[in-house]
Amino acid sequence: MVTVEDLNNILIIGAGTMGHSIAQVYAQSGFKVILVDTNLEILSHALKLIESNLKVLAEFGKVNVNDIPSILSRIYTTTDFKRAAEGKTFVLEAVSEMPEIKKHIFNQLVEICPHDAVLASNTSTLDIFKLLKDIKNPKRLITHHWFAPPHIIPLVEVAPSKKTSKEVINFSIELLQKIGKKPVLIKKFSPSYIVNKIQNAISGAMYELLVKKIASAEEIDFAIKTTLGIRLPIVGIVQSQDFTGLDLIYDIQKSMGGILPLIKEKVEKNHLGAKTGKGFYDYGDLSEDEILKKRDRMYLQQLAFLEKLNNFDPV
Repeated sequence: MVTVEDLNNILIIGAGTMGHSIAQVYAQSGFKVILVDTNLEILSHALKLIESNLKVLAEFGKVNVNDIPSILSRIYTTTDFKRAAEGKTFVLEAVSEMPEIKKHIFNQLVEICPHDAVLASNTSTLDIFKLLKDIKNPKRLITHHWFAPPHIIPLVEVAPSKKTSKEVINFSIELLQKIGKKPVLIKKFSPSYIVNKIQNAISGAMYELLVKKIASAEEIDFAIKTTLGIRLPIVGIVQSQDFTGLDLIYDIQKSMGGILPLIKEKVEKNHLGAKTGKGFYDYGDLSEDEILKKRDRMYLQQLAFLEKLNNFDPV
């Protein structure tokens, strides 16, 4: 199969919300990108969006404004799917979440592309591996799940199936790192992966609050921005449990009628989080006071930054 060093062009299928921005990222990194869609107007609009994106990035020093024409020149648009796919050794599908369309696309790709071409999907909603269970050479199939807007958000979730080869996984990680992304490898396939699984739980709670008229949209967002919006960029979700204290979480779970064995085991080992120097994270030789001071300084920096930009107000 192709190596990252030998890869010089990328095929992106779908020029919508995700596809046009993903194409931009690859073009920024020096790759020739062929962007395919069924409609010339969509492709024309995609190029306008990419140019606009690049101008915004240039405002923040992420792109040299003088490089924008050359970046755009590396993106080729076409509606000729078959011709675009011929000889391509890496393809990313980013079309709408409609199973039959995705299945049709991949069934064509396996016939047109080289036998060992890496075929990736941007989906996390669909089980692409189940959908394509009869695909030829399934070891080359993988998902690269990007987040909107792809030209800004660093993370890409990489999810293989049990049949995906180690070579394809390694290729995926190396390629994404080369273009400046932060790939996270999902250890085993699970619908929605990491971020969307957690985001879906948050959305469910949010809709319950709205439907029951417990709080308005503005109140909910303000509450989240002024709490989780400050803390999560610093400690995430798992480490935040260490600062709550796993003994307190144990007591809360007990009062609610169910204790996770994972929590019970840590409490029994006195791995209670920051207060004991070990929980989900190991804080080494730092004292509780040192750990909390480090966290709080970061919180205060984050708070000052958000307040300075009036980021608690709606967009």
